[in-house]
Order: sequence, then C-alpha cells, then structure tokens
Amino acid sequence: MAHQSKKAEIFELNNGFMHVKITNYGCTITSLSIPDKNGKLDDVVLGFDSVDPYLQGAGSYYGCIVGRVANRIKDGKFTLNGVQYSLPLNKPPNSLHGGFKGFDKQIWDVVEHKQGDTPSITFKYHSRDGEEGYPGDLSLTATYTLVSKTTMRLDMEAVAENKPTIVNLAQHTYWNLAGHHSGNVLDHHIQIWGNHYTPVDEHTVPTGEIVPVKGTPFDFTSEKRIGQDIGKVGMGYDHNYVLDCGDEKSGLKHAAKVREPSSKRVLDLWTDAPGMQFYTGNYVDGVTGKGGAIYNKHAGLCLETQGFPNAINHANFPSIVVEPGQKYKHSMLFEFSLA
Repeated sequence: MAHQSKKAEIFELNNGFMHVKITNYGCTITSLSIPDKNGKLDDVVLGFDSVDPYLQGAGSYYGCIVGRVANRIKDGKFTLNGVQYSLPLNKPPNSLHGGFKGFDKQIWDVVEHKQGDTPSITFKYHSRDGEEGYPGDLSLTATYTLVSKTTMRLDMEAVAENKPTIVNLAQHTYWNLAGHHSGNVLDHHIQIWGNHYTPVDEHTVPTGEIVPVKGTPFDFTSEKRIGQDIGKVGMGYDHNYVLDCGDEKSGLKHAAKVREPSSKRVLDLWTDAPGMQFYTGNYVDGVTGKGGAIYNKHAGLCLETQGFPNAINHANFPSIVVEPGQKYKHSMLFEFSLA
C-alpha cells in the first residue's frame, strides 16, 4: 500500500455568505468570516494566518478538536473494567485534552471536500491502542458542513474497534463576535441553557457535585453581560455547565446564545452533548495572531460542548465509556444571525 506523507494544509468552505478556513492539523478552524449589521465581513475566531504557528504550539488549543478525552482527568488516572490506566500529566497534576500529543496535534486525513451550496469537509484519524495511555484502537471522523447561508454543523464520530475505552471530543474555538482583533469579550452577552454546573477543586477538576446556578455568579439562565460577575469567579469562567433546560431542534438542544452589541452578531449553539465548558480565555496572554493582532486575557470565549470533565472518575456523571463496536457521536450546530 502506497504511504503518502501527510502535510498540514488549510482548506476552505465558502457558501458566498460565510467563509471558513479549516486545517487538517487537529481539524482546526483557523478563520470564520461572517457579515455584521452593515454587511461588513469580519473574522470572528482567534487564530493564525498559516499552519506554522499551530505546528509550533502557538496559542492554547485554538480552534481544534481535542481528544481522546477533552478537559481534565484527575491525576491522569482512571480504572476501566478493573484495569487501571495512567495518562501523561501534561497539565500537572492532571491530564488535559488528550495528553501531550492529543488529536489536536495530529494530521488528519482529508477523505472528502465538497464545494457548492452546502460545502463540507470530512477528516479521518486512527488512534492506536495505547496512544497517550488510552486503551483500544479508535477510528474517528469529523465533518464540517455549511448547512445553510448562516449555519455551520460539526459531526464527530468515533468507533471503538477492539477494547472498551473512553471518548469525549470537544471543539475548542475561541470566539470573538466583534472580530478576532477587537479586544476582550467582556461586553458580549451570553445565555446558557444550564440550570446546574459542576464546581471544581483548586486544580479545576470537578468535585463530583452538581450544583444549581441560581443565586451564583454562574447563572446565565437569562442573558447577561459576561463581564458583569466575572470578578467574582477568580480568573474568569472555566466551568462545565449541565445542559438541562434548552429547547430541542432536530435532535440537538439549545446550549448557548452569544450576542455582541456593537456588530449585532449573534451565535446560537446547539448540541447533543450533556455538558458545555464555558471558558473566557483567562490564560490568554499577549499571543500574536492573524494580521499581527495581539490576543490578551479574555480575547475570546470558548463554548466546548462535551461530556462532563473527569466523568470516568465520577459514577454520577454521564458515562463516557465506549464499548467495542459501539459508536460515539457528538454534533454541534453553530447558527449565526443579527439582532
């Protein structure tokens, strides 16, 4: 079988209204441009102009798909069917986003790239047994589709081939609806369809509790300016919300709505995942991005729909175990509009 050396490239999806650039390095969204209230196109995701900065590890998980397991696993340890596994502690004392070389740092195969009214691109990756400490071979696909003028869909699938394993993929784009170069997101407004969140310990790992947001700075059940209570939660928001109260649309539930007052852009996010990490770019610190823009603290916000962090170590959290022959599925719908 001919073995082709794979290289990282940037691919485009364009339906005449929305213009998206995605690289096969980590299935990473490098750019997404949509019109504002005056019809002016602006790029609303943080990132870099070429693949090189991504390959060199610039920025922190900008735009990529993270896995095999997103977020933190406490002490990098878990037990599955009586076998204990140890994962690399790439964010001591925990394992984060799949380890030192997670799915975000792999070159995926491009298996299909379609143009037209509903352009799409499908990436494929095979994760081998023992990769970054995880058990079992896993074959993965991720498809980005511009399903309408203003809507992008992401469908992620993973099949466990020969051993029970754990899977929790997340899309880690940093959004700034005023434009990636426009400063911080504290004036964005957000509504999150989560009546509960999972509090964390001093190493930002969930304690196992599921707590109501009512009466706390974590309450976004009605729309609120992000900056309103951010000073009451330490560095900023970096918490998993339980998506338990959104309405449904074609099998996906409403997770969040973000509104940016100056451009009037709105992003509605729909998903079939049980949780969503709301992260306000607390650790972003003087990163040089596209066109020389400098990204500082709170320059973008992440809406990472996911299984709950450290779920494998909390029996009361929805399971992230995938049995051999079973298929893990996770879809997200990013719907843009003007308000």
